Amino acid sequence: MTLVRWVRLLAVAGLAAILARPGAAQEAQAGRIVGRVVEAAQGAPVAGAQVEVVGTATPITATSALDGRFTLAGIPAGPASVRVRMIGFQPKVVSGIDVPAGGTVQQDVSLTAEVVQLAEIEVTAESERGSVARALDEQRNAVAIVNSVSREQIARSPDGDAAAAIQRVSGVTVQDGRYVAVRGLGDRYTQASLNGARIPSPEPEKKVVPLDLFPAALIEGITTSKTYTVDRPGDYSGAEVNIKTREFPARRTLTMSVGSGFNTRSTAIESSFAPATGIDWLAFGSSRRELPAPIAANPTLAGVNTPEATNEVVNSFRDVWSARERKGSPSGSFGLSVGGTDRLFGKELGYLLSGSYSYAQEVKDNQVRALALAGAGGAPTEIDRYEGETGRATVLWGGIANLSTTFGAHTKLSWNNTYNRTMDNDGRLELTQRSENLGIPLQIQRLRYVERNVLSTRLSAAHQLARRHRVEWAAGYSDVARKEPDRSEIVYTAQLDPSTGLPVTTSWLGISNEAAVRTFADLSEDALDGQLSYQLLLGSLSNPWAVKIGGAYRTVEREADNSYYSISLASSLPETALQLAPEQLFDGRFSSGSTTAFRVVPLGQGGSYRAEDRLSAGFAMLSFPVGGRLDVTAGVRYEHSEVTVHAVSTTGAPTRTAPVYDDVLPSVQLTYRLSESQNLRLGASRTLSRPEYRELAPLLFREVIGYDNVIGNPALRRALVDNLDLRWEWYPSGAEIVSVSLFAKRFDDPIERVYLATSGTRIISYVNAQAANNYGIELELRKNLGTLARGLLPFTLFANTTLMRSEIDIANSSASITNPQRKMVGQAPYVVNAGLTYTSGTGRWSATALYNVTGPRITEAGEIPLPDVEERPRHVLDFSLRFPVFPGISGRLDAKNLVDSPYRLVQGPVLREYYKAGRTFGLGFTWQP
Repeated sequence: MTLVRWVRLLAVAGLAAILARPGAAQEAQAGRIVGRVVEAAQGAPVAGAQVEVVGTATPITATSALDGRFTLAGIPAGPASVRVRMIGFQPKVVSGIDVPAGGTVQQDVSLTAEVVQLAEIEVTAESERGSVARALDEQRNAVAIVNSVSREQIARSPDGDAAAAIQRVSGVTVQDGRYVAVRGLGDRYTQASLNGARIPSPEPEKKVVPLDLFPAALIEGITTSKTYTVDRPGDYSGAEVNIKTREFPARRTLTMSVGSGFNTRSTAIESSFAPATGIDWLAFGSSRRELPAPIAANPTLAGVNTPEATNEVVNSFRDVWSARERKGSPSGSFGLSVGGTDRLFGKELGYLLSGSYSYAQEVKDNQVRALALAGAGGAPTEIDRYEGETGRATVLWGGIANLSTTFGAHTKLSWNNTYNRTMDNDGRLELTQRSENLGIPLQIQRLRYVERNVLSTRLSAAHQLARRHRVEWAAGYSDVARKEPDRSEIVYTAQLDPSTGLPVTTSWLGISNEAAVRTFADLSEDALDGQLSYQLLLGSLSNPWAVKIGGAYRTVEREADNSYYSISLASSLPETALQLAPEQLFDGRFSSGSTTAFRVVPLGQGGSYRAEDRLSAGFAMLSFPVGGRLDVTAGVRYEHSEVTVHAVSTTGAPTRTAPVYDDVLPSVQLTYRLSESQNLRLGASRTLSRPEYRELAPLLFREVIGYDNVIGNPALRRALVDNLDLRWEWYPSGAEIVSVSLFAKRFDDPIERVYLATSGTRIISYVNAQAANNYGIELELRKNLGTLARGLLPFTLFANTTLMRSEIDIANSSASITNPQRKMVGQAPYVVNAGLTYTSGTGRWSATALYNVTGPRITEAGEIPLPDVEERPRHVLDFSLRFPVFPGISGRLDAKNLVDSPYRLVQGPVLREYYKAGRTFGLGFTWQP
């Protein structure tokens, strides 16, 4: 479905929802009150509460549903009062609710557990909203140690996707703008989920999902759980990141947004960009770059030994090799959302249909890459230094369709659907003054198109059976895909102008098997999962014990295929021919009929693999209070994992790896309430980290000229991690927090990315180290500055700092190491986030400044005697302004990467990689009638 049809469908659905409401004209003078009934202590929903409007001639009543929601309709416009009663809770009347004529007002109500018989209390609507905000604070009331980013925080930042938003959380770092690492641990120790269900990763060598797949406009919030409870999967240690898509609003709403922007290093500036097909802007360009039919029918090119057959294969490739010089275009974005709650077939149906689209271009300017070689005395020496630039076009679009309804007061059914799609189209042009292997200048051009998508659908239900029994179940399907079709790399020798160092003439390096390479990579993964749990409350309902048991099952099928093909000279061509542009060299003039200019062969690097993953789990958990101040949650989880990886190299050699693991994962979480506003938390648990499928496949992957080779290791074992966390937290008010956290982790058999101890070709692989330790401290502050001076009341300061340290013992292995007790790959010694927010008294104006820096971290463990490869700190400063324009229309002005700090990888004194990405500015408008 094209984007235009997709947007049109959303608009029609929204209009139909608006027009379909029965009796809208007749209800013009009456209004509605909607909201939720929750427990004041924990913020949990209260089902079955009786809600009534006080003082009406005809009784207007409702019963709260399983999620605590209620709707009171047909209320005369003007001030109203609502009474809420529930056995086991103190009754309450909320007065001063202003009901609009023909409109809807939202009013949540918190109930206090009734220990002794108490008289009914009355509060105003304004004060009740404040207490509910505190009661619903997810971070304060969670069983585990969590940090959350709310939709409101995301809306006040310039963050366009989940990866950008989550880096504001303490201890969180984001690599390459998409991969999340927590508490200094590599991305392999972080698990991502969507609405509570694990998301398969579309990356061939990554466990964690690239979070730039999820547009910020579709996100309700992001929760980072840093401690483990047994009702969740146990394959993480840094954190579990749960992205929650937006919920349906209490009243019908329609929202539309548009935006545009520019980048100081790409927009209207001549740069190298990859050619595009006509449908790249929809992220469907892979269909125009598919594997050519002659190669798809004969992947190993068996029998291609005649000039005619060879020329057929050569001519079947797209004749597109070169990055094109052109001016970058501005960015653009669009969003449409419709949602609400309406009656359908006699039931209240909550719905949200939402979609967003964005397009942008960026340039990696002044780009440098190089390798390090041990020189005299082992000192690192720079070799193969390439300089150039990369132009990138990106597309990100997605949509959600979330539905929810209730059956009586005790059953809630939800169906959440998400589809997101992204595209990156890169064109890279670079030049080296001297190739270490060939001793001559080289010019390399690379075109790389990557397309990714995630589909997730999940049906879940919760059943409250009387007051003491609760059953929850969920079943879901997810599908991810990553296509990297027709990647091209072509190498020319260069004659340089001595005065400028720029090429005067270039000539194709046809004698090398790496001089012209086409790569085709395709990955798809399907997953089915289901889970069921039962909870029983024991003892007093005002302070109960809770027993929870359950199980889960997940089955995953992944297929990945990688094919590399090389075109080189079979016979000599005149120099004038070799100096032609590649699109002329391969346009058929030298590959027609029985000419013998070229040969084409599959390269030994790459191949395909197929993985099957079956995971079954069961758990038992007990939560109970001790003495009125201490809450204890303890349990154990059993996981049985069976993984089978079938791999076939490009040359046809098959392998099979089939690890099986049975693990018992215990967890204990203690929360001691020091006061009404202070908690002391202690958590202890065991988790694990399993090898990824690609890491178990002994296939060799490599980059063309000057890059490293990567190979899997079928002997990898899963790592076990013992975790200990201690946290003190203080909530001076509902919007303020001060917290200090200590954490320590012990790893057995941690998996590390290292250089192998080989001679000649540099090869990266994965090995199990003997052990590792990781520990640190997190500090978090969010404080309104009005306590310092009344004039500062609109300002809120927030900051978090994480200080970390790790040590790893590689012991004896096939890895070549630099230090037997170095820090872990991916671990940073510190992460600092800070920000200042201004909000006007009406809330219509707001401004936020955000700062982030991450300390140096190892990206690859170096090969003796070379030091490790480190990513150096980058200082990032962003700014966002929200302002009113007209009634119903608001504007936003965003500025990102204002410092334009460079991205740098170093290996001792050698600059391994360097570039600047430029500053980005954007202006957008939102219409909500």
